[in-house]
Amino acid sequence: MSQHARDPQMDMSLREADPELSAAITSEALRQRDHIELIASENYTSAAVREAQGSILTNKYAEGYPGKRYYAGCEFIDDVENLARTRALQLFAGSEHVNVQPHSGASANIAAFTAAMSPGDAFVAMSLDQGGHLSHGSPVNISGKWFTPTFYGVRSDDGLIDWDAVERAVETAKPKVLIAGASAYPRLLDFERFARIAHASGAQLMVDMAHISGIVAAGLHPSPFPHADLVTTTTHKTLRGPRGGMAFARASAAATLDKSVFPGNQGGPLMHVIAAKAVAFKFALEPAFRTYMEQTLANAQTLAGALAACGFGVITGGTDTHLILCDVTPLGVTGKEATLALEAVGITINKNSIPGETRSPMVTSGVRYGTPAATTRGMGAREMEKIAQWSVDAIARRDDPAGLAHIAREVSELARTFPVPGRDATMLAEEGSR
Repeated sequence: MSQHARDPQMDMSLREADPELSAAITSEALRQRDHIELIASENYTSAAVREAQGSILTNKYAEGYPGKRYYAGCEFIDDVENLARTRALQLFAGSEHVNVQPHSGASANIAAFTAAMSPGDAFVAMSLDQGGHLSHGSPVNISGKWFTPTFYGVRSDDGLIDWDAVERAVETAKPKVLIAGASAYPRLLDFERFARIAHASGAQLMVDMAHISGIVAAGLHPSPFPHADLVTTTTHKTLRGPRGGMAFARASAAATLDKSVFPGNQGGPLMHVIAAKAVAFKFALEPAFRTYMEQTLANAQTLAGALAACGFGVITGGTDTHLILCDVTPLGVTGKEATLALEAVGITINKNSIPGETRSPMVTSGVRYGTPAATTRGMGAREMEKIAQWSVDAIARRDDPAGLAHIAREVSELARTFPVPGRDATMLAEEGSR
């Protein structure tokens, strides 16, 4: 009997099979080791989350849902997805039904949209330049192309939600959906008030809690449950899971939401990612996670105060969450210039539009900081104060290569005292240093 020879590359390590790609990954490990990550939407996963995401589950196709798959051989796959669903419902008290299959937060949003609306239907959301998200009706996004958005924003005097504008927008648009949620709004969201406005007009309330889901899970931010009809989130950011999304609905709308995800918007689920979500949910259910989120919020408040003392224009005067939105024009720079200056010294933030923005989204007048990733590495108040000082110094010395290099050495020295979580991250960085 003849035996076909198996491709030997199938058992090679990445370094053996693809040295070029392996080198790029190692370089990224070094960047993460030596830089301080302060992008509000980024975090570090645990070693266990990465182990699950890189597992053999990536081999399995599993279209459908537990007990109702289109392919055979899914009995253990069902166990994985059921673990993720059960833990997600435990994590968010008051939630009734969850779908853990969305590939991203934007995918979860489209699933929620198509569950609640038909193409052309009206909805109301926070404007992108006032703190909203691209997938909440931007004309370049499918949400703005398929549906009809009307926007509300924040007050010009204090940067807080303009509730009169919310009510006017709902009264004018007569929407099917009102969205509460943002990507650059640093204060608490009053979901009960949003629900009253939505339900009084016959609209459904959809909450996108992508940024604050970890804070909600820890009981440190008001919960959208039971006020919201639909809730979406990412599973990275403050939850510290893999990059992905999930969506919640009332029990009465469970079948509608599930059909909207599959077969409506996606094919086979990424079971290795769903397994990683289950791990992250398990960790978030433990007392240590609340301690982590408490420190994340404390760090954000310390950083906001230190940035304000250094001359940054802190929008709303502070923060209740993990993120800080700043006007950098008092420092004589644009958001793009500030971001490039900080990147040159190893501090990673993002340029961001601010209320009353006059510049393009590629330039902006502001920047956004966030503390989840730095807190995961163990940084505290002392480090936040140093970050603020380095930030203003880097901006002031942006045209001084020697000055920037000096700050970069200080940043790297501090960053290396707070290792990136995970044995594999440490190993890659050590190998890259040889």
